[in-house]
Amino acid sequence: MAVAELTPSSSYTKTTFQYSSKLSYVSKRLFNHRRVHFRPLPTSQNSRIVCSVTSNEVQAPVAVKTEDTKKKSECYGVFCLTYDLKAEEETKSWKKMINVAVSGAAGMISNHLLFKLASGEVFGPDQPIALKLLGSERSFQALEGVAMELEDSLFPLLREVIISIDPYEVFQDVEWALLIGAKPRGPGMERAGLLDINGQIFAAQGKALNAVASRNVKVMVVGNPCNTNALICLKNAPNIPAKNFHALTRLDENRAKCQLALKAGVFYDKVSNMTIWGNHSTTQVPDFLNAKIDGLPVKEVIKDTKWLEEEFTEKVQKRGGVLIKKWGRSSAASTAVSIVDAIRSLVTPTPEGDWFSSGVYTAGNPYGIADDIVFSMPCKSKGDGDYELVNDIIFDDYLWSRIKKTEAELLAEKKCVAHLTGEGIAVCDLPGDTMLPGEM
Repeated sequence: MAVAELTPSSSYTKTTFQYSSKLSYVSKRLFNHRRVHFRPLPTSQNSRIVCSVTSNEVQAPVAVKTEDTKKKSECYGVFCLTYDLKAEEETKSWKKMINVAVSGAAGMISNHLLFKLASGEVFGPDQPIALKLLGSERSFQALEGVAMELEDSLFPLLREVIISIDPYEVFQDVEWALLIGAKPRGPGMERAGLLDINGQIFAAQGKALNAVASRNVKVMVVGNPCNTNALICLKNAPNIPAKNFHALTRLDENRAKCQLALKAGVFYDKVSNMTIWGNHSTTQVPDFLNAKIDGLPVKEVIKDTKWLEEEFTEKVQKRGGVLIKKWGRSSAASTAVSIVDAIRSLVTPTPEGDWFSSGVYTAGNPYGIADDIVFSMPCKSKGDGDYELVNDIIFDDYLWSRIKKTEAELLAEKKCVAHLTGEGIAVCDLPGDTMLPGEM
């Protein structure tokens, strides 16, 4: 079914497809092929008209009573016809369905990620899922294709798919929000300009999450510059705990583990306790001081200190750029895998003695890092979606000096986006261009 949103002041028409699991709509779809109703849009969009149609022809509009406006639109295709979720929860011991929103859902990262989410690889083989996909006016036709592919994949756990360009619709009641969509940095664009352009996107999405998402929603910010975008988002969502916001630094952690494994001549499952400190930029700090290989400190296994301090860090930082030169495209697949890893680290207990990296809010951190920024730090989880910071960390002068450098960069970025966080007039004086090569 299509939902066409007509805006009197605009020259375009927005179409929203919703795939729903409600059996009650089946008879309506079979026996009432032409139907139009009106319902108000959230917040500032109440002036728009929304039409729900089931064929290419539209009859005269019929007003719907206020009490009907919260009902979902008619379901679509296979998602209409096959099951009673409540009954299957009893017979198959399935959990209650969760709502997962993904922005930038027509992009390459999402093209890898969505099928992992729908298959049960992320949240488990007994967890039904609703995918709510946010795109743009330009990408909407591609979103329709994504929805068709999800439908054709026959995922038994995928119970609902909604596609829209309205974040207030997509974020309604979501328990997880994976914010991937962002403008890439183009030729000649300064980092400050990218901070402002993408910051506006994440400020708007923060407001939408604050208005309609679950109060305990977990938010994973992937769009770059992800640390500061996460800060902007959480500042615009004051009713959601700041601790629930994450900036993705897991791909950096995975790359660091790979480089240590290659140097030590072991498989990467032998590498543990890997931390990425700070910003997702060239100031990031892959921590070899606290990392371990086969249970031993890295510096006891890899005795080449110069390699660790220079080449190791550079390899981690430049990996994305090297991949682009080799393959002609960005690391979308491995980014999607790292998003899966980041979520699974929060929904499964952390192995005893190990930890993982995530960009999180620094208020009250035990390390002496400045408050009120989003900074990648070592975390561990009980598997309940929450986390706590790791206390058993050692520092030396080299590690601490690097941490202070990436901290200074994030504090400078924070000043650049003060107009988007409600903290006054922006003053942008970045210490240098530290964008990772894979973000260009």
